[in-house]
Amino acid sequence: MWKLRHWKTRILLFLAVVGPGFITANVDNDAGGIYTYSAAGAQFGYVLLWTMIPITVALIVVQEMSARMGAVTGKGLSDLIREEYGLRITVLLMIGLVVTNFGNVVAEFAGIASSLELFNIPRYVSVPVCAVIVWLLVVKGTYKSVEKIFLAASFFYFAYILAGVLAGPHWREAAIATVRPPTARAFDNAPYLYMVIGLVGTTIAPWMQFYLQASIVEKGVTARQYVISRLDVITGCIFTDVVAWFIVVACAATLYAHGHRDVESAADAAQALRPLAGDYAYILFSAGLFNASLFAASILPISTAYAVCEGLGFESGVGKKFSEAPFFYWLYTILIALGAGVILMPRIPLVKISILSQVVNGMVLPFVLIFMLLLANKHELMGKHTNSRLFNIIAWTTTVVMVSLTIGWFITLRAQ
Repeated sequence: MWKLRHWKTRILLFLAVVGPGFITANVDNDAGGIYTYSAAGAQFGYVLLWTMIPITVALIVVQEMSARMGAVTGKGLSDLIREEYGLRITVLLMIGLVVTNFGNVVAEFAGIASSLELFNIPRYVSVPVCAVIVWLLVVKGTYKSVEKIFLAASFFYFAYILAGVLAGPHWREAAIATVRPPTARAFDNAPYLYMVIGLVGTTIAPWMQFYLQASIVEKGVTARQYVISRLDVITGCIFTDVVAWFIVVACAATLYAHGHRDVESAADAAQALRPLAGDYAYILFSAGLFNASLFAASILPISTAYAVCEGLGFESGVGKKFSEAPFFYWLYTILIALGAGVILMPRIPLVKISILSQVVNGMVLPFVLIFMLLLANKHELMGKHTNSRLFNIIAWTTTVVMVSLTIGWFITLRAQ
């Protein structure tokens, strides 16, 4: 009986703190992510599945660091960077984050337009309507109501797992490709390197660290609840990368296998799935794209507003009213309006811009990781919750690898 009560207590405690980690990781599979995973499967087949395991390990470590810093310090990441390293560095970092995230916001509205066009709804209707919906959701909602909606949206990603199964992949080949290390010669190929950087950038995006830490703080998670919060983070990271694996597999089994190597959009991927994998896979992929795009169109501007307001010392938080945090809500509003406006302009290479934004994420990631590592190892800041040796090794290795991949891509690009 005591053990039963003990488990009930642990489950209730988990449900009390679940949210930030699971939501942040799953927004990772946004429109830009779906574009990138779809293109990876269509262009390279199962070959790039080897990236999923190291990316998942790195994602867990990086996200756990963010959650732990938020719980222990009670402050957001940009707030800590400003306090420890000064306003000038913070402003430069915030400018880079806003520019990078704006490309991501554009990708989300591109996903909304593409997915609903598959159901014969023109973008001139879908984009403005959805922009108003995501604005009202955050501006008029409370933190708890917004979090519940985001958690419910997270579980819709099961659609991609079903789409992957319905695509009828070669399971043995996919499993072998997942654990088979790449050859050295593969890294002499500029498009291959570009896609690897994009896969890392879309899975461990810089904005995620700012949003997760700010969400942990706003939810009121403390160091005492940290162990359960870490479970929330790990669960979210594993689930989101399982979904990513199935997106790559679905496109490898259909598009790559049938010679459709150039995917103009994730909507094209859904359209191509129809004759190859059936109507159900098509509908699931299309509906999943809409859910992911609408979901992330809310989160990405919020994450940017959180980071900028914390870094510059303005009030922030979806739990506050517009009058209590005007800069936060105005920045959120401007990002949504501009992001939606770009999609309504004609002849913009949306897919290329979207995948480029994920590659830029990967290139910018090391700068954010360096600040995170310096902060997470400050004993006077973190006390007994500083990084373990294993976490430092994984995080520093991720940083060095991403810098090396970026330099390698530029060298290979010039050579070709």
